[in-house]
Amino acid sequence: MDQTSFPTKGNLILAKNTLALSRQGYELMDKKRNVLIREILELNERAKDLQESIDLIFTQAYAALQKANIEMGISNVERFSYGVPQETTIVIKSRSIMGVEIPLASYDNSTKDTPNFGFGNTSASLDEAYQKFNEVKDLIISLASIENAAYRLALNIKKTQKRANALKNVTIPKYEGLVKHITETLEERDRDEFTRLKVIKRKK
Repeated sequence: MDQTSFPTKGNLILAKNTLALSRQGYELMDKKRNVLIREILELNERAKDLQESIDLIFTQAYAALQKANIEMGISNVERFSYGVPQETTIVIKSRSIMGVEIPLASYDNSTKDTPNFGFGNTSASLDEAYQKFNEVKDLIISLASIENAAYRLALNIKKTQKRANALKNVTIPKYEGLVKHITETLEERDRDEFTRLKVIKRKK
C-alpha cells in the first residue's frame, strides 16, 4: 500500500501541496496550448498567402521561360542554365516558442538580382524568368520554414494536450479524492477522540 495515502496530517499536507502543483501545472499547460494554437493559426495564414504568391509567380516564371525558349531556342536556354550555380548558402537557425524549437531558414540573397550569364545573346524574357524563379526561391525557403514550424507546433500541441488531459482527468481527481479521504478520516478520529475524552471526564 502507498505510504502517502495513510490518513496522517503529514500526508494531508503532502497531498494538498501535490494537488496545488497539479492544478498550477494544468493551468500552465492550458495557457501553453492556447499560445501554440494561436501561433499555428497565424503560421497557417502566412503559409496560405505564401502558397498563393508562389503559384502566381511560378506561373509568370514558366510563361517567361516558355517565351525565352521560343525566342532563343530551347538548347540555348539550356546552355545558359548551366551557368546558374547551385544554392549553397542556406542556413538553418532556430527560435523558441514556449519551449518549442522552431527552425528558421535563411540564405545569402545579395547576388540574386545579378544573372550568371551575359546580356549579349539573351532576351528580356530570359532575364524575367531568372528574376521570377529567384523570387520563387525566396518564397519557397520562407514557406519551408513556416510549414516545418507548423508541423513541430502541431506535435507539441498534441503532447501538451495529452499532459493537460492526464492532469485534469487523472492526477487532479486522484489527489482531490485523497485530500477528501484523509481529511474525513482525521475529522472522524478527532470526533472519536473528543467523545472518548468526554466519557472519561464524566466517569471521573
